[in-house]
Amino acid sequence: MGIVVSISRRSCKIRRFPILEDADVKQQIATLLSSAIAQLQSDGKLPTDLQPRIQVENARNKEHGDLASNVALMLSKPAARPPRELAQMIVDALPQSPAVKSVNIAGPGFINFFIENAALSDVISAVEQAGEQFGHCDLGQGEKVILEYVSANPTGPLHVGHGRGAAYGDSLRRLLSAAGYDVHAEYYVNDAGRQMDILAVSVWLRYLDLAGEAGVVFPANAYQGDYIWDIAATLHREHGDDYRVAA
Repeated sequence: MGIVVSISRRSCKIRRFPILEDADVKQQIATLLSSAIAQLQSDGKLPTDLQPRIQVENARNKEHGDLASNVALMLSKPAARPPRELAQMIVDALPQSPAVKSVNIAGPGFINFFIENAALSDVISAVEQAGEQFGHCDLGQGEKVILEYVSANPTGPLHVGHGRGAAYGDSLRRLLSAAGYDVHAEYYVNDAGRQMDILAVSVWLRYLDLAGEAGVVFPANAYQGDYIWDIAATLHREHGDDYRVAA
């Protein structure tokens, strides 16, 4: 079985969140852009009802910059300005920042930022300071999550795929916990029902074979795998003929 995640309230999307605000360069750039737009609104150069959704991403072409934002393209229509003109207005209004080496405008109106190396390396100090808590946040706000993983069929042996599910599931549990969720992890063992009865009968019949019982008939719907022989052999080795009862 794969991973099952159940969330107590409405389903939520795991969004990207700032790890440490003062160490997250993208967050700093977004703040600079927000300040520039607010200044332009205050100066009457942009409508006051603009509600920018600022996105800062890694630049696709490193020759153009380290980080890029399409905010000018997104605001062009509501601001009634050509994207490149609006981009230049935003760039001119940007506050000074020691994290920014230079800014340029590319293509239809992308704003690109070259970042100072010192700003990029600040995250190392943040990691050292936070230790094992680095990257933790309260995104989940204690929301309860039930996480079920592996939950392998107990009538058959575990295999490498189950191991992969266990590693993946436990990693997800740790990530959700670090993000502030109240996680309850489960490995569901469904050891009841008809299939478990068939497993028990299959092992018992193989055990009778090993104990020398003659005329044992092994039905077609019994479990046929070598692991049934292995279990029966262990049972016989540890208990001898104690459970030898004619089938």
